[in-house]
This record gives sequence, structure tokens and C-alpha cells, in this order.
Amino acid sequence: MGPEYTDCHVHFWDPSLRRYPWLAAVPEIAGPHGPGDLLREAAGSPPSRVVFVQADCERGSALDEVRWVESLAGAGAPQIAAIVAFAPMDSGPGTAEALDALRGRPLVRGVRHLIQGEADPGFCLTPAFLEGVRLCGRLGLSFDVCVRHPQLQSVVELARQCPGTSLVLDHAGKPDLRSNILDPWRDHMAQLAECPNVACKVSGLVTEAGTAALDPGRFVATISHLLETFGPERLLFGSDWPVVKLASPYPTWLTMARALFAHLPAADQAAVFCGNAARVYRLAPP
Repeated sequence: MGPEYTDCHVHFWDPSLRRYPWLAAVPEIAGPHGPGDLLREAAGSPPSRVVFVQADCERGSALDEVRWVESLAGAGAPQIAAIVAFAPMDSGPGTAEALDALRGRPLVRGVRHLIQGEADPGFCLTPAFLEGVRLCGRLGLSFDVCVRHPQLQSVVELARQCPGTSLVLDHAGKPDLRSNILDPWRDHMAQLAECPNVACKVSGLVTEAGTAALDPGRFVATISHLLETFGPERLLFGSDWPVVKLASPYPTWLTMARALFAHLPAADQAAVFCGNAARVYRLAPP
């Protein structure tokens, strides 16, 4: 057992309860995954708290997904401390209605509308989408941004145009770790870090790296740039479990992540692995 930590990016799903069409492409992880499975697979070093992030079920089931996760939250370790739910950002009155339904849920701290699969690189900059993200901020909700690295320039503009909303970038913007080409990702991340309303999750990197995932050295340049730009005060550790299993067992990624930040002072390590998640997602004390 190492120091306590918060995993700020986990998914749970049960395909017998609601449909997740994307799971058909990844049969290795398509079965049910719940908190008990995470506890078992963490192999003696489980997170003390987790943030559940919507798992892209069919849109009509999104609020039901929230209710289901709330029911899991009372079942014991690990503690589900917050929920990032789905809400459509570009539906005008439908966006307002969805956010109003979510803001009263006790564990919902933020929302996510996936951007990564959109062909239009400016998808998140339409007037309707921008207004939806701004409304999140007015209602006290954060917005998780999940994109691929070619979309990052639009995310920079999104952050600039929505200064009143806390944005949380998932998976460090998915740099091209398979080819190990970090430009123009580096420049886009530096621009994004200039926006004080943006925090960045150190998650999903092993999946992006593919066959090189288990070589910790492959991530040194990425982590160094994140520390130079966002600093330890705006980085949050996450696993992206169970998707991480496509590349690495949970304990392997946790061990690598701890090693990649081991050169930092203890207070900075504690921020990355615990304190920043509590601040960004406004978690109640344990």
C-alpha cells in the first residue's frame, strides 16, 4: 500500500442495464465493470476515492446512468466521490433542461460531451456549444474536455471564450505517443495552460502509447512538458480504468505514474495524486 490517492477518471458499466455501442469494438473490456472489480484489480493499492466519468452509453440513458452510479456509491470502497455526467452542450433549451436535472444530483460535479469523435475540428466552437459550456460555469459545474491532439487548437479557443467555466482536459489531450511526435501538441498545451480555468488529467497515456505503453521512459518528455506548462498544481492523476486495461494492468500504470512524479517534493506529489482532484471537483472531505 502506498500513500492514499484519488483516481479522477474511472468508468463503470453494465451492458445488461444500458447500451454502450462503442464497447462492440473492444470485446476485451466489454463485460460489466464495477467498483468491486476495480478494488480487486488494483491489487492491494486501490484508490481511496474515485471520480466516475460518464461512459458514453446511449444518450437516452444518461440520467439513468447517474442514478445507477449513485446506487453504487453506497456500496463501500472505493468511495465514489463525484460524478461527471453526460449532458449535450449544443441543444439549446435541451442543454439547459439536462443541466438543470443534473445540478440537483448530490454527486454530480461536472459534465462531459465527447468531442473526440467529431470530424469538424471546430465542433466545440459553435455558438450553441459555447453557450452550453458557459452555462455549466454559471450553474457551478465543470466541463470535462475529451479530444484528440489535432483538436487542441479549438480547445484553446473554447477555454478562452468560456473563462467562467472550469475545464478539465482528459488524457492530457491525447498526444501522439504511438509515433512519439509531440509537436504541435506541445505548443497547444502551452497555450491551453495560459488559461487559468483549465486543469489537465494525467490519464489515458498508456492507451495512447500502444505497444510502447509499458516503457516508463516513453512518457518522460510528456510529463516534463505538462509540469513545465500546467505545473503540479493543475495536474490530476487518473487511470481511465477499465479502458487502461487495453494497454496496461491498473497497478502497472499507477506505479509508472508515481515514478514519473517521484522527483517532485512530497507536497507536489500529494497535489497531483489527491489534492488537485479534491479542489477541481469540489470533493467533500473523506
